[in-house]
Amino acid sequence: MPRDRFDLVIAANRLPVDRAREGGRSVWRRSPGGLVTAMESVMSDRDGAWIGWSGVAGRAPAPFEQDGMHLHPIALSADEIRDYYEGFSNGSLWPIYHDVIVPATFKRRWQAAYEQVNQRFAEIAAELAADGGTVWVHDYQLQQVPRLLRELRPDVRIGWFNHIPFPPVELFMQLPARDGLLRGLLGADFLGFQRLADAQNFRRACRQLLGDEQVTVRGDVVRTADGHECRAAAVPISIDTRGMVELAATPAVQERAAEIRAQLGDPEHLLLGVDRLDYTKGIRHRLKALEELHREGRLDADRTKFIQVATPSRERLEAYQQIRDDVERTVSRINGDHSPIGAPTVTYLHRSFPREEMAAMFVAADVMLVTPLRDGMNLVAKEYVAAHDDSGALVLSEFTGAATELKQAFLCNPHDIARTKQTILRAIDAEPRERARRMRAMHRQVLRHDVQHWAEQFLTDLATAPRQP
Repeated sequence: MPRDRFDLVIAANRLPVDRAREGGRSVWRRSPGGLVTAMESVMSDRDGAWIGWSGVAGRAPAPFEQDGMHLHPIALSADEIRDYYEGFSNGSLWPIYHDVIVPATFKRRWQAAYEQVNQRFAEIAAELAADGGTVWVHDYQLQQVPRLLRELRPDVRIGWFNHIPFPPVELFMQLPARDGLLRGLLGADFLGFQRLADAQNFRRACRQLLGDEQVTVRGDVVRTADGHECRAAAVPISIDTRGMVELAATPAVQERAAEIRAQLGDPEHLLLGVDRLDYTKGIRHRLKALEELHREGRLDADRTKFIQVATPSRERLEAYQQIRDDVERTVSRINGDHSPIGAPTVTYLHRSFPREEMAAMFVAADVMLVTPLRDGMNLVAKEYVAAHDDSGALVLSEFTGAATELKQAFLCNPHDIARTKQTILRAIDAEPRERARRMRAMHRQVLRHDVQHWAEQFLTDLATAPRQP
């Protein structure tokens, strides 16, 4: 056993840091993202460790300390990255959990690699957790860890949070590994989901696929045949709201926002989309709606500009290569058909940007287009709202977790292109008073329910979850 053991252990697919080059040497830098920010707040007065993959194939770097947190890298071979991560996690689970927008693929080799990697995470968590400590497991890549860890360390509290949707049982039951995944999750004391519907989907799957002999479901608690009780409930994730509010108000960000608008010719209306380049994000549907609005003359290419940021994602997978090709062809067609000379209608940016530049884009944009076909939450929508207190407009897909919280957004069904077009025009043409009313309500929501609130609520729910003696 290691000399140091920890009261709180986080297990996630990736570490909260990335390798970078600085002054000719390799260093670790804090990763962007709300999860890292949330864990900083809850670990500030705790003895904590984080288990995750470093992002590089081969032997894992030695454990190290960073910003007061013990980081324990997990080794993944090139084959495991292909089979566990690209294969089972993103070729099998991701499509099923996102409404089978593209077909799922099932390979026994992928499933075996997933089980092997989950076992590795569980063993390290078992070594690092203090007696009676807490282990918080994250996301769909590690759904078998709770059961495996409970077998090794029945004394620890185990929580799991799903950052993506959990599918209806009619979709989930397609998975060859379905029973093992459910039993894996039921090893936890508390399961957190983005929406009430996701928690209900999980409980229905347990009832229908495991049956009365293996589980009983009462309210939000699932009890297994050996007497273990697991609570499954909604705990919607959020963002570092105050951090974004303060960043958006800085002179540097305000000046950069004005510069962005000037670079685009000071359009009357600036629209913005920020997404990972993923087929679930509805980027093609969004572009189709905008293309038709320009073709019909309902948008003027001189007065309305659109920035689409598409962060590279899983580019070795065929479905992601296809979405990139489709998006780039559509952007080229829109610009070729409608752009004035020297002033593209769509500015397409296929790369990631630092947080300060993203904040400037949020501030600059009059309308934010967030139109996923299915999304667990979508934190970009909340970041845009945080950057505006009484201006701006948010067009938001009904199929995001955020839609249950940001009810004052201009909601749309991205599958319905005609209605999506109308919704975009409503957001553009809304009176300043209506925009201010909607945005103030959403701004209050994200201020009250920020990422620290989410983390504290989850840990409270985990600490008070039913426990068998």
